Amino acid sequence: MTTFNVGYLIGSLSKDSINRKLATALTRLAPEHLTFTEIPIRDLPLYNYDYDGDFPPVAKAFKEAIAAVDAVLFVTPEYNRSIPGALKNAIDWASRPYGKNSFTRKPSAVIGTSPGAIGTAVGQQHLRSVLGFCNSPQMNAPEAYIQFKPGLITDEGEVTNESTAEFLKTYMSEFHQFIVRVYTALPKDA
Repeated sequence: MTTFNVGYLIGSLSKDSINRKLATALTRLAPEHLTFTEIPIRDLPLYNYDYDGDFPPVAKAFKEAIAAVDAVLFVTPEYNRSIPGALKNAIDWASRPYGKNSFTRKPSAVIGTSPGAIGTAVGQQHLRSVLGFCNSPQMNAPEAYIQFKPGLITDEGEVTNESTAEFLKTYMSEFHQFIVRVYTALPKDA
């Protein structure tokens, strides 16, 4: 079976982010046919189209990192019922200039955690809209809105609630199967 390299973006810039803990847990619970590379967004300057002719080195490296992976996993909090500005900025860098969008035909999935009862549901819907415009095939089911409670995930990525751990394991298995389906329908070489 083919192994796919998944790049993951963490929407929060905080080093103590609960979404960073979730990302660590997801990489631990994923099937063996998925490998993971974090693609950091912290050092990207604010995007503006004046850069389209000559991206700064950090933005070139970021765009190349997105292009190099087989799929992208977005692990993000919700800020003010939307996505964090840093994540939107990163997406803008990777999708520009026009005609050189690194997300085109690249399978993606969205997940996030928040202390709130609806997890990151509204922010995820905004992100899905942006990814749809970027022509990124999205895993739409299962949806995953994780309510974070203290101790749910350790710093090492261990999920302490058995039903949550099983759900996340299933989510990652579904993501693997989705990637396979996308590349069956849209071969990379085509």
